[in-house]
Amino acid sequence: MTDGGRDPGLQPERTRLAWRRTTLSCTVVALLAVRQALRGGATPVGILAVSLSALAWLGFLVVAHRRVLGMGTARPQPLSARGALTAAACTVALAVFAAATLL
Repeated sequence: MTDGGRDPGLQPERTRLAWRRTTLSCTVVALLAVRQALRGGATPVGILAVSLSALAWLGFLVVAHRRVLGMGTARPQPLSARGALTAAACTVALAVFAAATLL
């Protein structure tokens, strides 16, 4: 566009794609944590780590799904503070649980 205007459809699309990439990354981390936890046999600690990783992944998946659906509207609303905090907490928890399976 030569007039300096912006296409209002591009930013929501980029945001949707970013949420999808991040969800894919969280899925890979959760699956690698499960693989690592169960590699040496199913111990109670490993099962707990897998359960907590699955719970954190599901929490992130819910936030991401709501955000992607919300970006499909004509005037998307900003991400709520609660949604941002939940996504951040799930991401940190998933990283901690994945790291704990290595110990």
